[in-house]
Amino acid sequence: MVNKTGPHFKPVTPAGKPGSGQVVRKSHQKVEAGISFHQVLDKLQEKQKVVFSAHARERIQSRKIELGEEDLHKIEDAIDQVKAKGSRSSLLMFGEVALLASVTNRTIITAVDRAEEGEQIFTGIDSAVILR
Repeated sequence: MVNKTGPHFKPVTPAGKPGSGQVVRKSHQKVEAGISFHQVLDKLQEKQKVVFSAHARERIQSRKIELGEEDLHKIEDAIDQVKAKGSRSSLLMFGEVALLASVTNRTIITAVDRAEEGEQIFTGIDSAVILR
C-alpha cells in the first residue's frame, strides 16, 4: 500500500479537486541521468573566472599593484588547485603581493604588498600558495 498523505503527494480528482487519490508532482527542472547536482555545480564553478571584490580592487588600485593576464591565469590555476584539495580560504603569495582568496566563491577578498607598514597577520585561512 502506498502512503498518499506524505508531504510530496497531493490527491487530485479528475476535475482537479482534492480527493481522487491521483498524485500530482511538480518538476521545474529535468535532471540528466547519472549526473548529480554537486557534479553539475562543480562543472559550473570550474568554468567561472576569478572575481575581485570591491575592497580588493580598491586595495590593488591604491597600492599600485599591477596584475597582467598571465598573473590572472596563475591565480586562477592556484585557486583550482587548492579547491581540489578541499580548501575554502587561501593566502596566495604572489611576488611582493599577498592575496586573500575565498576559494569557495572564487573571489579575491583583499590584496597586501610588502611595502605596507605594520603587522601583516592573516587569520581564517586553511591554505597558502606561493606563486612564482
